[in-house]
Amino acid sequence: MNKNCIVIGSGFSSLSAACYLAKGGWDVSIYEKNNTVGGRASQFIKEGFTFDMGPSWYWMPDIFDKFFADFNKQTSDYYQLDKLSPAYKIFFSDDIITIGDSMDKICVEFERIEPGSSKALKKFIAQAQENYDIAINKVVLRPGLSPLELVTKETILKVDQFFKTISSQVRKSFKNPKLVSTLEFPVLFLGAKPSNTPSFYNFMNFADFGLGTWHPKGGMYKVIKAMESLAKELGVKIHTNAPIEKIQVTNGKATGVTCNGKTINADVVLSGADYHHSESLLDEKYQQYSQSYWDKKVFAPSSLLFYIGLDTKLKNVEHHNLFFDTNFELHAKEIYDSPKWPTNPLFYANFPSITDASMSPEGCETAFFLVPIATALEDTEALRSQYFDLIMDRFEKRTGQDIRKNIIFKETFCVKDFVERYNSYKGNAYGMANTLTQTAFLRPNLRSKKVVDLYFTGQLTVPGPGVPPALISGKLVSELIIKDN
Repeated sequence: MNKNCIVIGSGFSSLSAACYLAKGGWDVSIYEKNNTVGGRASQFIKEGFTFDMGPSWYWMPDIFDKFFADFNKQTSDYYQLDKLSPAYKIFFSDDIITIGDSMDKICVEFERIEPGSSKALKKFIAQAQENYDIAINKVVLRPGLSPLELVTKETILKVDQFFKTISSQVRKSFKNPKLVSTLEFPVLFLGAKPSNTPSFYNFMNFADFGLGTWHPKGGMYKVIKAMESLAKELGVKIHTNAPIEKIQVTNGKATGVTCNGKTINADVVLSGADYHHSESLLDEKYQQYSQSYWDKKVFAPSSLLFYIGLDTKLKNVEHHNLFFDTNFELHAKEIYDSPKWPTNPLFYANFPSITDASMSPEGCETAFFLVPIATALEDTEALRSQYFDLIMDRFEKRTGQDIRKNIIFKETFCVKDFVERYNSYKGNAYGMANTLTQTAFLRPNLRSKKVVDLYFTGQLTVPGPGVPPALISGKLVSELIIKDN
């Protein structure tokens, strides 16, 4: 008789783990508290407008390819993938940088900004590519159980890059502040200040410039639907509107869960929900990490999000747009060093209907705006409204168009919603930052140290935040479960 596993949550990592376990012969059941699968990668549809509520960047396509290939599938079996050209635009106060879909185009743009910089860029990206190969094929494929996992002949040669920072490395090669900001931007996906992120993580720059930015037709939720379809093909049972109230433990062993007042037994319990919340489902004596542990950790930002339907097409913008027309370092300080609502925030604007007509009604535009903010901030409608006006003023000025009169509807999402919808600790949006002291074996463990047959996956554990790491996290924990059983 097959062993069975209950998986809590249905985000990327949970779906990934469920697929691998089912392939390994396990009976798997997913329990999702919300009414649709996807976790933070949910979808919102209104009046013909389609929004990805969470992740909207498709980077590192090789990781998605490898995931589906593990099941003898291809991404094209489930969704159409298009490379964006250009990848994105960055708006500064006095200029706009366009990141093309090839290194040649990006080098031309760097030369325009800082003559001679393309030579330094090629060298920087070549090193980033080396790091990417080591990270993806060596480091992130290890379950974070021991510091020795980081010791390979490749990482030994790169050891200094774990003690230098992205910021120092970038500034050593590039002087123009716009180019510095452009190269520091990808580590924001890792949820930490560039000055606190090991320079080894410049592999994200290769993911950006080397591998490009892609778009699944219909949005990122198409990837979730693909994984849901694959899971069901493999026999995984998925239950929605099924919040877990307690993880059952008998004599130090996980034996099941309580859901909607009913106890469901299992041989193994795996939680892909927020790690802090998952531990709150246990009696205190079975919790591995104290409140003081969580309070000392550096969390990636929360976000203020706006989902807007516009009755017009936009001009002077691309699918992805970054507004860096204010002080990058001040905003970072107001997220990490002295947390407060930002004085003048950077923000991100996403208009998927520019390249994908299926995302909005004809002649209209689907608009998604994101402001990174510190976690655990006061969250009121007045503050949301204040910051909407603040970023709209800048957006309209920098792009030369008045769009407020074209708004059909506007929905907002912020700290309180992250807590309520995703049980997110302090309302974090991206999990725990990848600082040196929160890397690999120094992150919360995939396997409980106090409860047998209890495991965790997702962005607060190994290997870290982001969609591709979430896919890998699911694979790592499934391998651990199969090995242990």
